[in-house]
Amino acid sequence: MRRSVQEKRRAVKRYNGCRETIVTGAFSDSKHQYRRLLFVAGRELTYTRNDVLVRALRRNGWQVDVIGSHKPVRSISRTTASLLPTLVSKLLSQHYDLVVVGFYGYLLLPVVRMLTRTPILFDAFVSNYDTLCFDRRVVEPASLPGQAIYQFDRWSCRWADHLLLDTPQHAAYFVNTFNLATAQVSSVPVGCNEQIFYRRPPVPRQDKTIVLHYSTFLPLHGVDVILQAAGRLRDLPIHFRLIGEGPLHTSMLALAETLNLTNVEFLPSVSLTKLADEIAHAHICLGGHFGSSEKSQRVVPGKIYQMMAMQRALIAVDSPANRALLQHGSSALLVPARDPRQLAETILQLHADPARGDFLATAAYQLFTEECSEQVIGAKVGEVIATMLA
Repeated sequence: MRRSVQEKRRAVKRYNGCRETIVTGAFSDSKHQYRRLLFVAGRELTYTRNDVLVRALRRNGWQVDVIGSHKPVRSISRTTASLLPTLVSKLLSQHYDLVVVGFYGYLLLPVVRMLTRTPILFDAFVSNYDTLCFDRRVVEPASLPGQAIYQFDRWSCRWADHLLLDTPQHAAYFVNTFNLATAQVSSVPVGCNEQIFYRRPPVPRQDKTIVLHYSTFLPLHGVDVILQAAGRLRDLPIHFRLIGEGPLHTSMLALAETLNLTNVEFLPSVSLTKLADEIAHAHICLGGHFGSSEKSQRVVPGKIYQMMAMQRALIAVDSPANRALLQHGSSALLVPARDPRQLAETILQLHADPARGDFLATAAYQLFTEECSEQVIGAKVGEVIATMLA
């Protein structure tokens, strides 16, 4: 349920007050002052979830020591191994009031737990069990590997003092699947780096409407649905730009050729800065996830926050997680998963009525500032930590 405007203002006020007292050293219980924490993550520090969390922690006045890769991570296991010497040294030689294990931190968490009794805040973000057994279907849930992965996730949740997830629906999944206490899990939206993704003026329509989508071409992204929708619109001045690479990229190129799509352009992955430029030049943004999986129903794609922050007309899937954030017809247009016909019709509506797209974009930006901005995320993280250390 959305908070009222008054509740949001009170949360921001609490955040600002909390930040002031932490910076001045006054935020403390009767025994401690909380000022210094260690943040460690297995994925690159520029990964949106890690980047926004570090920024949120610093907004709360913490002195943050960061351990992680500044380069794109190709192998999480190798990256984790390379981080261990620094992690062990820091934990044994430095004093921290809190350790935050970011994404992907499952392989780091047991080391942190063995070496310190400092409270641990773990950004679980994804479940290995859900990802490998249900989303990507690499192993069967009931198999020995599947059960081993389940137990690893279950114990990881217990090694941490508190867990962060990205949506209430995802938090509920962790609570129910791994038999956790509800009070042990909190949800904080992913948000985005607002120094990169910020409101920009709409681009005028010229000879065609630009429709943008970007992903890592996983099944849940439903790129095939987008291509089928593009096929229905091939005779109109509507051009699709699909950015990214991943497991299904080759098969999607083949599908586009089979469908004889001349209105679709495939582009390689780009930096976040260039991605923001692509969003800025788009008229319609496809947030997804257009595939069908249980996970896609529980999460809000990170790209949705980026598109909202840049004030662009947004089409997303009508999932419980998206619906909890977005309102159909008010801040976005929501379509059923795996429905290329409805997706094509919705794109056509915004193509034919640019003013409606501008209205949705403005509302989406306003919603972002109220629910998903760095300031709001900072306030929520601050509340979680204050509860942990009370």
